[in-house]
Amino acid sequence: MRTFCLIALLTAAPALAEIVVRDDTGQSVRLARPAQRIVSLSPHITENLFAIGAGERVVGTVDFSNHPEAAKAIPRVGGYEKVDLEAVAALRPDLVIAWESGNIASHVAKLKAIGLPVLLTDTKRIEDVPADLERLGELAGARDDARAVAAQFRSRLAAMTTRYSARPRVPTFYQVWNQPLMTVGGGQIISDAIHLCGGENVFGSLRQMAAAVTVEAVLAANPEAIVASGMDEARPEWLDDWRRWPALTAVARNNLFFVPPDHLQRHTPRILDGIERLCVHLETARSRRTSPPPGRPKEG
Repeated sequence: MRTFCLIALLTAAPALAEIVVRDDTGQSVRLARPAQRIVSLSPHITENLFAIGAGERVVGTVDFSNHPEAAKAIPRVGGYEKVDLEAVAALRPDLVIAWESGNIASHVAKLKAIGLPVLLTDTKRIEDVPADLERLGELAGARDDARAVAAQFRSRLAAMTTRYSARPRVPTFYQVWNQPLMTVGGGQIISDAIHLCGGENVFGSLRQMAAAVTVEAVLAANPEAIVASGMDEARPEWLDDWRRWPALTAVARNNLFFVPPDHLQRHTPRILDGIERLCVHLETARSRRTSPPPGRPKEG
């Protein structure tokens, strides 16, 4: 009997072990057991929790958490830039997962001050996404599912890298929005995606993650391809505004492309769908290299 009890205790020991992970700020997050009630403060975090099979543990999230369909029914605690701290506390979470680049630092500090465990995540490179999924899996009690999803991600990413990364470079302008005219700098994950596809972000030297640029700067850069995002699954009408400058290489070769923003701007497994679409677009641009690029377009 004594031997049986000892075996039972040893078998149960791993389940009782404290969970400790390090977040993207270098801080350790400790849980006595896998989180049962999670508040996610970004749409992409919510999506990642569902991707690893932990969606049913999310009791609160923010606006625009729209994937998968089940995420739409989760109670909202505001937007990622304006979190209702009282609403978060009322949900009695045993874990809050925040986005360092998107959430307000003072909000995160207040959540920590009232004793809530907070994990800060800030994935900046494509190859960091699977590690983030595995970390969420550790905290949410979905380790095996997270590892499987991460392994699939790494395998698909490796195949795409092999296929596209050495292709001839395509100078590319990624347009986030039209008014103001916004793009991404070299440290943004979208710039990473452009490079993977054999492209070159014409504003890759910018240090800002997102930056306002002028039409004159785009004309001077003379991209071979312009890729727009927009707000939803529909191609934005403003992408065709560039046709006002027919001498622009991207316009002259009809290289005005669209990738749905949720497929490329969220650090989730779906980013590979967006990257694949981006890579196909840049392959199309290469196939249209039937004549030398026109001279620098003029403002008109």
